[in-house]
Amino acid sequence: MLVEVGLGYLRLNQSLTTLSGGELQRLKLANQLHKKGAFYLLDEPTDGLHLKDIEQLLELFNRLVNQGNTLVLLEHHMSVIKRADWLIEIGPEGGSHGEQVMFTGTPQQLLASDDQITKPYMS
Repeated sequence: MLVEVGLGYLRLNQSLTTLSGGELQRLKLANQLHKKGAFYLLDEPTDGLHLKDIEQLLELFNRLVNQGNTLVLLEHHMSVIKRADWLIEIGPEGGSHGEQVMFTGTPQQLLASDDQITKPYMS
């Protein structure tokens, strides 16, 4: 299961304090891979990952969804955003200035919208 989530490089007895936030999330996810009909909420799962590792993680996410699970990601990485089934953009800025829903829809609908926050980065 560790290989499936891209953590096949971990060593036995490796301290959890040596792992990044993204690695810790994937470690928790590895323990849940056998579930069907589960709901997963992940915050920046690509944080600190190499592009090759992100691609492997995206394949895993597709498998989870194809198995009947629901996957919600809070994410800023454009390769992940472009492959989403549905987007919810909250803004217009972060923190207390980010409480408005700016866009909802598919990535294709975002490209056809007048969105000025994420759309410029989609091509």
